[in-house]
This record gives sequence, C-alpha cells and structure tokens, in this order.
Amino acid sequence: MPVAAHLHEATRRAVRAAVAVAVCAVVGWFLYEPVMDLVRAPIAQIAADRNASLNFDSVTGAFDLRLRVSLVAGFVLSSPVWLYQLFAFVLPGLTRRERRYVLGSVGAAAPLFAAGCATGLLLFPHMVSVLAGVASSEDSTILDASAYIDFILKIVVATGVAFVLPVVLVVLNLAGMVSARTFARSWRYVVVAIVLFSALATPSADVMSMFLIAIPMTALFAAALAIAALHDRSLARSATASIPEETPCSV
Repeated sequence: MPVAAHLHEATRRAVRAAVAVAVCAVVGWFLYEPVMDLVRAPIAQIAADRNASLNFDSVTGAFDLRLRVSLVAGFVLSSPVWLYQLFAFVLPGLTRRERRYVLGSVGAAAPLFAAGCATGLLLFPHMVSVLAGVASSEDSTILDASAYIDFILKIVVATGVAFVLPVVLVVLNLAGMVSARTFARSWRYVVVAIVLFSALATPSADVMSMFLIAIPMTALFAAALAIAALHDRSLARSATASIPEETPCSV
C-alpha cells in the first residue's frame, strides 16, 4: 500500500476507535454514581470512628472528576473496539510467526491484566482503611476527591501490570533475548521483588492479604519459567536435528 493509503486506513480506524470511546464515555457518565459508591465505601467505614469525607477544592471540582471518571470508563469499556482497530491496522504487516506471537501474547495478557485490576479493586478498600487509620481518632480525615481517585487508579493499574509481567518474560524468551536458564538463576530476586511489591500493595499487619497477591504472582512467574524452558528445549532439539550426521571415511 502507498503511504497515502496507510494514512487513510489509520485515520479511518482512529475515527472508529474515537467514536467508540466517546459513546462508552457517555455510558460512563451515567455510571458515575455507582462508581463513586464503590470508592466511598472505605471512607464510610472510617467515618464510623471519626469525621471523614471527600472534599472538592473548587466549584468545578465535582464536574471535572465526573468527566475524568467518564473518560476512564469510556477507554475501559471501549477497549475491545480500539484494540481490534489497532491490531487490524498492524497485523497485515506482520509475518505469520509474528502474528502468532502477537495474538498469543495479547490473548494471555488481556485476562491477566483484568484479573490484576480486579485484585486491585478488592485490595484498595483495605489499603485505604489501614493508611487512613494511622491518624488519631480525634483528627478529621478530609480527602481530596481528585487525589483519592488517582490513588485508586494507580493501585488498580499497578496490580494489573504486575500480573502481566510474566507474559513479558515469555515474549522476551520467544524473541530470543532472554533464556529460561537466566530466569531460573534469578528466581530468588524475583520472589523477593514479588514479596516486596505485595507488602507495599498491602501495607498492613495482615500477612494473609500479602500472600493473596504474592502467591498468584509467584505461580505466574513459575508458569512463565516453564513455558520458556519448554521453548528453549524445543529450539535445542530443532538445532540438534538440523546438524547432519557425520559419515565414516572409507579407506
């Protein structure tokens, strides 16, 4: 295809993705109240012991926050559409092997990212209660609504990305950049990093909450290591089979 045709194709698919995001953002506008009921739940628990509430620091603060939540919901709800448009534009330029790797990686990463985000949603009320509970019962907890939503989004996205990291390791191995032996030699550091991340994601004395994150992430790393080992073994067998056998010399 000429450059003009590529630009026309990119524009057409970008417009479709933008329309999908806009439509889903309208849906997200009406989902604002259920979402806010969810994020207010930890604050309601804190308010049982002392004064606690969300605070909007400007006249347009509530409107701005609702608009941001709507846009985030629009991107999340429309993700199947704009992801399809992205891959439909990119895949024709890839080889069959590259397509298989890309589709396999995305097919594995999407549910893992969703599972990680769901885990983050389950964890954030506990984290808010523990972190805000450090304050004395005589103090008031008045949270800026915008900063509070940013805090929740960071937790959810960080947990989702953490669950996708094993897929990144497999992709690096399939690309020939890192071997399974390298992964195996560094497993101690990986486990320590997972435990530290789990401890930071659950800053409380509840060890069980930390293990609820650490155990699945360790299992995912072990699965990635096993897939990389099988891939390296398959490459070694193929390399051995391709070596011609030596014929004896006749005297």
